[in-house]
Amino acid sequence: MTGEGGRARLDPRVLRTRRLLQDALLALAQEKAFAEITVADVTDRATVNRSTFYQHYPDTDTLLADALDMQASQFGVDLATIVPDAPADEPPEVMVRYALLISEHVDLYRDALGPHGSAVAVARLHVRFRELIFEAMQQIGGTPTDAQVPPQIVAAAMAGAVIGVFSAWIQLDPLPPPQDAARWAWSTVTGRTTTNPVDTVDHRHDAYG
Repeated sequence: MTGEGGRARLDPRVLRTRRLLQDALLALAQEKAFAEITVADVTDRATVNRSTFYQHYPDTDTLLADALDMQASQFGVDLATIVPDAPADEPPEVMVRYALLISEHVDLYRDALGPHGSAVAVARLHVRFRELIFEAMQQIGGTPTDAQVPPQIVAAAMAGAVIGVFSAWIQLDPLPPPQDAARWAWSTVTGRTTTNPVDTVDHRHDAYG
């Protein structure tokens, strides 16, 4: 079965089962660190058997990546929200919304992006930010770079920088506002100083000393 654009459309029963597994993982992540969550934990919470889990996911890393994608979609993190005539020195609304999403699930993202987190989830997040930055470069304006570097490569490099900014931001205690984090991240993309500067007091999250 295919959907729009010829893409395969998943059976609704498959979607329901994956959503059940994603919800189970997210619920468990509120109770303990991601690294401590096992397949058995997920299947017990979702009330499915292990064979059902492995029919849909090879591991909890891939499940986490899908769960974070689901959260982002539900939160309205959409490239369509990029406004072509938006000020180039202000972060796109989609980046602000992503920062808001992260702040509302900060413990989960600390786990996912931390030293014992999920490489699959980080790679998926990199793709999202690469697409966001590339689209913003097209709609709002390019970034200062050597003209010989393809924009897709620039976007990929900047995506890594944005993940670095957000990863450092969520370790700060107290956590600065997500709007500030979005401005910091966008500043690394544009090379411009953003408006509404914030304090630079050294905040460090106790878990990482």
